[in-house]
Amino acid sequence: MADTKAYAAQSETSGLAPFGISRRAPRPDDVAIEIDYCGVCHTDIHFVENDWGMTIYPVVPGHEIVGRVTAVGNEVTRFKPGDRVGVGCLVDSCRTCGACEQGLQQYCTTGMVLTYNGEDRHDGSATYGGYSESIVVSEEFVLRMPDSLDPAGAAPLLCAGITTYSPLRQFGLSKGDRIGIVGMGGLGHMGIKFARAMGAEIIVFTRSKDKAAEAGKQGADRVVISTDEEQMESVVGDLDYILDTVPVAHDLNPYLATLKFDGTYILVGQPEPIEPPVDGGQLIFKRLRLAGSLIGGLPETQECLDFCAEHGITCDVEMLDIQDIDRAYERMKKGDVRYRFVIDMKTLKNS
Repeated sequence: MADTKAYAAQSETSGLAPFGISRRAPRPDDVAIEIDYCGVCHTDIHFVENDWGMTIYPVVPGHEIVGRVTAVGNEVTRFKPGDRVGVGCLVDSCRTCGACEQGLQQYCTTGMVLTYNGEDRHDGSATYGGYSESIVVSEEFVLRMPDSLDPAGAAPLLCAGITTYSPLRQFGLSKGDRIGIVGMGGLGHMGIKFARAMGAEIIVFTRSKDKAAEAGKQGADRVVISTDEEQMESVVGDLDYILDTVPVAHDLNPYLATLKFDGTYILVGQPEPIEPPVDGGQLIFKRLRLAGSLIGGLPETQECLDFCAEHGITCDVEMLDIQDIDRAYERMKKGDVRYRFVIDMKTLKNS
């Protein structure tokens, strides 16, 4: 066991503060990693504040982790000390169910083990995330970080990136398709970058006129202000896909209307009941698909990282000292970040 500095929340109202944790000695298949950067995801806030009623305190958040290998177990074959690596949203699964055998560990039928707020399958200990100096993870759940990617800008690819890349691949976005992207936050701006690299025509839907110019800079071909009825009417029946990244309950029906027949509506941001109800007539009379998608498995996440290296894609980030994490959470709640905070973990190591 190794004592490790971290930041943790002790209750839903405590905020985050320094906290000491222990990391296990590497098992035969383990990779020990010194963490250089950790992205800050809105999911971190949900767990810290127990918004979903499932937080196990103390909780050390962070599942967008980039660092360097410091040691490996004697059965590890893919990594060696000094390698730059990443760890995303999960650190284990049953490895034997149909989903795991297909490399879809996020859909493990017995439940994936989250990078934090999970329970280790071997010893029952709590899993602690990337707001820490180091982490120890089974080789199967460690990713190779391409050298050409800026490591800080690449950290959010391990959640925001794969969350948007996976459905575009799985549902078949291709060159010449027209896709609408709802929302222009951390997920939305990554969706624009991926859709652009895949050759699609991109229409961004946003409530904020201030984000119109930003969407254009990211690569959108057109911006539609979703509160403007005339603008919304102009794209009715026009799109092949919608990628909806909005993380709170909202009306899907106006966006469904913009799809052509056989169009696909993909939810990646809202893990809660849809309100108001979806108009079933729109689905039936245009043979629309309403689908959801959750991150990606390990093979697809590696594919995403390699795709990003090939196309020069990283997340737009704002660097953060870990001592300012509570303030960063408040800014995130207001949408005041373009587009992802990333913690420079030197600020923890040197504290």
